[in-house]
Amino acid sequence: MTKPPEKAKVVRKLRCAVYTRKSSEEGLEQEFNSLHAQREACEAYIASQRSEGWVLVRDQYDDGGISGGTLERPGLKRLLEDIEDGLVDVVVVYKIDRLSRSLADFAKLVEVFDRNGVTFVSVTQSFNTTTSMGRLTLNILLSFAQFEREVTAERIRDKVAASRKKGMWMGGVPPYGYRVENRKLLVDEESAPHVRWIFARFLEIGSCTELAREVGTRGIRTPRGNRIDKKYIYRMLSNRAYIGEAVHKGDSYPGEHDAIIDSATWDRVHAILLESPRKRAARTRADTPALLKGLLYGPDGAAFSPTHTRKGGRLYRYYVSQTVLKHGAGSCPVGRVQAGEIEAAVIDQLRTVFRQPEIVAGTWKAARAEIGDITESDARAALQQLDPLWNELFPAEQARIVALLVGRVDIGMDGLNVRLRMDGLGALAREILAGDMGAAA
Repeated sequence: MTKPPEKAKVVRKLRCAVYTRKSSEEGLEQEFNSLHAQREACEAYIASQRSEGWVLVRDQYDDGGISGGTLERPGLKRLLEDIEDGLVDVVVVYKIDRLSRSLADFAKLVEVFDRNGVTFVSVTQSFNTTTSMGRLTLNILLSFAQFEREVTAERIRDKVAASRKKGMWMGGVPPYGYRVENRKLLVDEESAPHVRWIFARFLEIGSCTELAREVGTRGIRTPRGNRIDKKYIYRMLSNRAYIGEAVHKGDSYPGEHDAIIDSATWDRVHAILLESPRKRAARTRADTPALLKGLLYGPDGAAFSPTHTRKGGRLYRYYVSQTVLKHGAGSCPVGRVQAGEIEAAVIDQLRTVFRQPEIVAGTWKAARAEIGDITESDARAALQQLDPLWNELFPAEQARIVALLVGRVDIGMDGLNVRLRMDGLGALAREILAGDMGAAA
């Protein structure tokens, strides 16, 4: 009696995806690099398992120059998307840490694999994540991989600390005023004078806010072309690199680079910075010129003088009638006015009259008397530029312009009367058209 023929064994087809990764970009430009070596070993392993139904998928999942400490990798993301779409049955890597160096991240990946029925295989470490023993062994190896990564990070931090103590430059964005050459900080002769001017100017005005305005009007910007604000200036004034020191975790050491600022200037700047910001701001406001000094008059014809007082650490500014100063309160119907309110009211009136046709025509005539090639449209454009430019000017320049434009301000019970100086308007129009306004600001 003959035996019936045995049925052919049906082998399930398993689609295998190879994933490769290299932490650094070094050597990736070579014709045969580390990623190629990993892929070659994985493809050879898949070929050896052909009898088990293993077949290589055509798509390649590679991440060059990306750390294994993160899951934000383009190649890995594409692999996970294909797994979720049911296009992969087995993930093959050269070593486990090519997939992840973090135990927590690897646990997330295993969860994705299990949910989609995907097996994970390392060609140099024979593991199968479908078994409990395979999971245990993988977790142990990943723990060691993470330990090695943390130890390496500690060694790098220790090396950086030792190098900083020797005053060496350890990379990053160089401070404004320096450039990096052959991994050393060198003074940049183009921007270093700006640094010296910023320190010197701060000694004069003592305010990062006012200094930021002046820096902006001078056109000084960061190496990337961004505007320099008061926070950037404060960081500059606090950066010990400018006195030739290297700082590491709050401690400073003599640096290998040259200083831009001398120690005496640094000490004087920081003596100012140690003061309360509120006190410095109050002093700055007190030193700010009064916009209407010598221009404001009361209903009785007496001049008003600027004055200020402090209460609870705050500065209050006023204009007081000379009649009140001589004869006491009640001697003038408008004896005292708040400086901020009256100055804002005058500025608002100035901005309004700049748009009036008769003012434009008068400005044009006044300017044309000295420079004949100015047109009425030029005068109108100049007056229109003053409105947005005003807030960018620092107080001393604002006071100069008010004195140039305003002949007299009369304050009465029914409001203000601002008398303009047409010759001043013409001079101002010439300044704006010549570009001198921005330079002065």
